[in-house]
Amino acid sequence: MDCLIHPTYIPNVAHFVAMVNSDSVCFEVCDNYQKQSFRNRTEIYGANGKMALTVPVKYTQKNRQLYKDVKIANDDNWQLHHLKSLQSAYSMSPFFEYYIDDLMVLFEKRFDYILDFNHHCFDILLDSLQLEISINETQSFEIEPVNKKDFRALVNRNYKVNTFEKYTQVFTEKHGFISNLSILDLLFNEGPNTELYLKKQNI
Repeated sequence: MDCLIHPTYIPNVAHFVAMVNSDSVCFEVCDNYQKQSFRNRTEIYGANGKMALTVPVKYTQKNRQLYKDVKIANDDNWQLHHLKSLQSAYSMSPFFEYYIDDLMVLFEKRFDYILDFNHHCFDILLDSLQLEISINETQSFEIEPVNKKDFRALVNRNYKVNTFEKYTQVFTEKHGFISNLSILDLLFNEGPNTELYLKKQNI
């Protein structure tokens, strides 16, 4: 069955589990933007435990905006901060050097809209993961979608998903296993085994 899901900033493991185990993926692009979600946030494993990387956006709750119309606040050099955080967290991981060059465009090229940026993140990750996923987009917003499995709730930070199978993380000995982080945590630690891992998991 098709999977209906939000495009997010460097999606977490749960998002990819939903996508690789579906026949095709439909991105929800007709919704109103909601603050404090994974639309502009990803979580990595730093030296002190879970760490959030957030893309700053220009958005006010007073005037509802469509997700596709929300702009990135590029006043501060947030991309450099995110890159340095990834380097600090994963430079000692087995596959960091193998994949980081493919990802550099995300931290060097300026993007104006968060939805466009998230689409680009996904395209880059598909290439890195060597995944073939059929993608389309919504044409209108449906509260109850037809003929699609609705995974849109995964975008909410407080949505509870299963704890996934453990794999070795850089700081496992210090803080233990942390489930459902950014797909980059899995990719940098598991490399080519990432796709097989994703297909074995359930949400």
